[in-house]
Amino acid sequence: MIKVLVAGLIGTIAGVVVMIIVIVLSGTSTSGASSVGLGQLPLSTAALSSGPTSTPTSTPSPPPTTGGGSTGGSTGTTGNADNGKTIFTGSGGCGGCHALAAAGTTGAVGPALDDLKGDAAKAGEPIDAFIKSSIVDPGAFVAAGYSDGVMPTTFGTTLSASDIADLVAFVSASQK
Repeated sequence: MIKVLVAGLIGTIAGVVVMIIVIVLSGTSTSGASSVGLGQLPLSTAALSSGPTSTPTSTPSPPPTTGGGSTGGSTGTTGNADNGKTIFTGSGGCGGCHALAAAGTTGAVGPALDDLKGDAAKAGEPIDAFIKSSIVDPGAFVAAGYSDGVMPTTFGTTLSASDIADLVAFVSASQK
């Protein structure tokens, strides 16, 4: 019995050593790899069912994890609101956390986005600039009743400049 255990242990150690040697010899590198993550994704305990195997009953759509891909919207500084709606409800994942009547979304993790004029005034920015800074630097102004660090800070790199302009145009056009 001891011989079998020792043989198994030696085999395991040899396997690990061989894997390390293969990795080192193959010259595997992490250069060019992205460390952009989703940030903290909140999960409310209210969204959990009761019982020993509780699982979320509803979770927001995650933001994109790959960058740069434009969905074919605008090319200038003025965005395409129609494409912005597509991004908001789809690839951007915005509607999973934010309510916006024009998008038909009811997310409650982040603030509702139907009336941002008051928050823009508090931040001292015109509405379009406020919306853009809220997307690319969400910690610059945090709405009352919400915590900093909940919205991912990666949208400035995971969305193209035209996609951000399109989102700004859509959310801006949706203001009451």
